[in-house]
Amino acid sequence: MAWWPPTSAGPPDVPLFEALRLALQTLRTQKLKSSFALIGVFIGVMFLIAAWSIVNGMNLYMTEKFAGTIIGVNTFHLRRRPDFTPNVSDSLWRAWARRPRITFGDARAVAVGIHTPVITAWESSSTRNIEARGREVRDAQVTGATERYFDIKNLRIAQGRAFTAQEARGGALVVVIGYDVVDKLFPDRDPINKEVRIGGRPYRVIGVVERQGKLFGFSLDRFAVAPALSPMQHLVNPPGVVDALIVKAQSLPAMREAMAEAEGIMRSRRHLRPTQDNNFALETSEGVLDFWAGIQRFLFIVGPGIVLIALVVGGIVIMNIMLMAVAERTREIGIRKSLGARRMDILRQFLAESSAIAAAGGGLGVLAGVGLTILLGAATPLPAALSPLSIVLGLTLGTVVGVIAGVYPASRAARLDPIAALRQE
Repeated sequence: MAWWPPTSAGPPDVPLFEALRLALQTLRTQKLKSSFALIGVFIGVMFLIAAWSIVNGMNLYMTEKFAGTIIGVNTFHLRRRPDFTPNVSDSLWRAWARRPRITFGDARAVAVGIHTPVITAWESSSTRNIEARGREVRDAQVTGATERYFDIKNLRIAQGRAFTAQEARGGALVVVIGYDVVDKLFPDRDPINKEVRIGGRPYRVIGVVERQGKLFGFSLDRFAVAPALSPMQHLVNPPGVVDALIVKAQSLPAMREAMAEAEGIMRSRRHLRPTQDNNFALETSEGVLDFWAGIQRFLFIVGPGIVLIALVVGGIVIMNIMLMAVAERTREIGIRKSLGARRMDILRQFLAESSAIAAAGGGLGVLAGVGLTILLGAATPLPAALSPLSIVLGLTLGTVVGVIAGVYPASRAARLDPIAALRQE
């Protein structure tokens, strides 16, 4: 322990790097106490990194993939009722069920009547088994759609092609399938021009869509899309009815303008008076994102509270450990003061020790948080995306907790009378 004796010019200050060196040396010699002291900070920072990563990943997932996949960018759906309904009362659900369905005539009238430049497609979906060569894909999503469905949904064709407008109008028995269906039914063969059976009807495979991955653990590649006017229509809806008309514009303002036009056309077709509410739904991704925003606000309130509790507990533990250290090293402090160490030197030494403990806990917490984030991303459907800001914040909070927790023990050590301290046994 290098401390300078007093001189006529007064004792020199202990440099900061020397205080840190002595602090680290003390931590090495008192491993058990140090490990207990850093547990609270370790847990708090680890939870901060993991929670921040999950919220950040969920935010990216919801805005870029979930909302884009369910609804679409600059896209709205004309439906009987909203498709994404997380919190709906029974009375509202019954009111929606009494609404008239969206008909072929409605879909055609809106598609033709919108003057804003848009592309449109029909969509009707259900779940059915898909069979081929004695193999079966159970409960796959089967969809009847028009030809622009693939463009609106950004479904790129990896093999073959999508069906044409002529095939869509003629109700041709052709189908485009997803990768999971290919893997199950044609694991060792080229699926193009092969036959699959859906609802007892044979369809010729003309295309395979690029692999889409998963959405909250559910595969997006377990599907088949056939022309809306093909026999698929009888599997998914009553005659003359569609689930939705999908409308995609070039920009958000254009989408809102097209929505206003679609609303006017539908209200006119349904003969609704100005005082009557719409008996149809125009659904956009904003509803999905608003629902997520509510959850996000809750997480931003609860998450920091849990982190703060862990850090406060960690700070209290560090303070108690440092107070014990002051009591145990009272005689050592007296010797240092008698050799010329000033109050600032003692204060700096104990602050360095508490900060080093907290920084070590913060560093280990960052490593554990990063590892936990990677584990959650690999082993669960929860999306997680590391944020450099969360790592910097974790290390900063850990160090700040150490400084705050060490102020009282350090000031108590600095105020010790050297004579009384030397008498301490």
